[in-house]
Amino acid sequence: MSPNVTDTRVHLLVADQDPAIALAAKMALDDFGYQVRALDSGEATLALVEKRPPDLILLDVVLPGISGFEVCRRIRESSQHRIPIIVATSLDDSESIEAAYQAGATACVTKPINWPLLRHQMQYVLRSSRDQARLIESEERYALAASGANDGLWDWHIAEQRVYFSPRWREQLGLSEVDIGSQMESWLARIHPDDALGFRNELNAHLAGRAAKFETEYRIRDGHDRYRWMLCRALAIRDADGNAYRIAGSQTDITARKQAEEQLLHDALHDALTGLANRKLLLERISHSTKLAQRRPDHRFAVAVLDLDRFKNINDSLGHLAGDRLLGLIAERVSGLLRSSDTLARIGGDEFAILFDNCGEVGDLRRVMERIRREVATPYTLLNQEVVITVSAGIAMGSTSLGQAQNLLRDAEIAMYHAKSLGKDRHTTFDAGMHAEVADMLQLEGALRAAIAHAEFRLHFQPIRRMEGDAIVGFEALLRWEHPVRGTLAPAAFLGLAEETGLIVPIGHWILREATRQLAAWHRTIPRLRSSYVSVNLSSAEFANPELLAQVERALSESGLSPRHLRLEITETVLIQNAGHASQVLEQLRARGITTAIDDFGTGYSSLGYLHNFSFDALKIDRAFTQEIDRLDKSQAIVRAIVTLANNLGLDVIAEGGENPAEVSCLRDAGCEFNQGNAFQQAVPADQIEAVVNNQLRASVAPASRLHTV
Repeated sequence: MSPNVTDTRVHLLVADQDPAIALAAKMALDDFGYQVRALDSGEATLALVEKRPPDLILLDVVLPGISGFEVCRRIRESSQHRIPIIVATSLDDSESIEAAYQAGATACVTKPINWPLLRHQMQYVLRSSRDQARLIESEERYALAASGANDGLWDWHIAEQRVYFSPRWREQLGLSEVDIGSQMESWLARIHPDDALGFRNELNAHLAGRAAKFETEYRIRDGHDRYRWMLCRALAIRDADGNAYRIAGSQTDITARKQAEEQLLHDALHDALTGLANRKLLLERISHSTKLAQRRPDHRFAVAVLDLDRFKNINDSLGHLAGDRLLGLIAERVSGLLRSSDTLARIGGDEFAILFDNCGEVGDLRRVMERIRREVATPYTLLNQEVVITVSAGIAMGSTSLGQAQNLLRDAEIAMYHAKSLGKDRHTTFDAGMHAEVADMLQLEGALRAAIAHAEFRLHFQPIRRMEGDAIVGFEALLRWEHPVRGTLAPAAFLGLAEETGLIVPIGHWILREATRQLAAWHRTIPRLRSSYVSVNLSSAEFANPELLAQVERALSESGLSPRHLRLEITETVLIQNAGHASQVLEQLRARGITTAIDDFGTGYSSLGYLHNFSFDALKIDRAFTQEIDRLDKSQAIVRAIVTLANNLGLDVIAEGGENPAEVSCLRDAGCEFNQGNAFQQAVPADQIEAVVNNQLRASVAPASRLHTV
């Protein structure tokens, strides 16, 4: 019974130095569809395999020249064909059989050969080989489909120079088979000129094996002569030598994503209100001008910063919509006076900047700025009202030595602020003197930031005493900066900068935590201070901080201090800036058992007119009224009036000052119940407070006022 083989004859190569083997093979297999060819050397066998690969090889291990093991190994290493190899050996031992399989043999037989048995074995080997080939082909097909499963598919047979484009691929571009054909050049010819070289380089790099995959984004002209963005991915199939003979992949239309990305990029570099460049784009262009000037010494550039004078009045009187409209009109006017090479940017609320690229001398820029100043000052009509606004500006000439673009912009801003200090509605040019002033300020700011990070702050405490009996009822926590170079600095040297830069908020939070921690420690260790409170000043930025209440509660919780032993001091100015918010915060503090005081009373706004609107517990009379009270009748009258008012409102009164016994006597005569002044005790570090208590208090601490009774 004939085996189930294909209609075409199986080409069997018998490699054996014994001619009888080849003859026996022909006699045993000829009737079963095998075409036998015999060779007697390893070299001849390798040559035939390269020229015309057989379907099956019967290979003797003992051959003249190259052994059968070596022939088998070389076929497996060098040929792209998966030829089944049956190794025949007269060496009936396990080591020889193991060597045959290690060389790549499909099966092994021993001599003398049992031909009927071998014939069945060969059928099995051939069938298994075909199944494996189909599996490999299926895996290749799957790999191609997987790599090209996203949108349009393409498949390039490199040797045949033929490209298959799927219907979806053509549909993406609105192309017919006639439009695109099946040639690679038809595809490449439609790629945008700016992307063509990159596309070819990426493709060639993958085909040459220099890149693991082909993936690129490019623009291609569709059937309507419009360019669309595409993402193309592909993988090449290679022969045993690593040469690519086929590549297939996918193409995805990413035009919508690219347009969205371009819009996002535009939005990231432009001001949403005016459409002008923003600070980021301006700095990039200043950097570009700086690099250009480094290559071309004759290239001049400059930056001007413009700030509208009293723009807040427009917003407050006409509303923010009118203010936004005004900003747009100013942007249009200024743009009309500039060259296409200049860049106008909006870098802040009412602050603009101009990069003059390839500009003239300083005198030329001043004339341009004067035209801009006059144009901006021309009246506008907003909400049927005529509005006039002026602008202050500063100019800074570009230099290759400035380093960062931000430095040039900073210099222009410094000059602008200098113009405002001269009376507004003018422009000035930056000079080194301005820089020196700001450099000192910047250096101090940097040191201040470092002081926060390096814990360079300390608290000093000044006792607050009851005038009758000198009992200490509390302490005011006063900040000191232990500067590593300048020594101990009082708040006057740095507090203004801290408030301007916003650093006062983290500093104030530290003061709150440290002051409550220290007082809680004294409550535990100094019996005579167990009824005392600690008073902490709040800046306007701290008072407006939405986290204030949470920070206060956290400080009290961490320290274990009772809320009634904490007093927060706020100036009149802070209260008036936002009366509604101030009243709400004060009520919330009172609800938590925390007392409050108005600091520097009498030096702010119309103090007497709004006292009844706020929930606080004490007034601190400013030193301006207590200084020389022993010699100034007016000061005595003011202090008496404040004390009377406070008593009528049920408030404590703490007089700041009292630098000598005569001033203290006058304060006592005026009815002041509490005093905080140097005549009693200057502010000292925390570790000296116990000595102060022991040295200056002759009796136990008297009960505190009604607000501080424990």
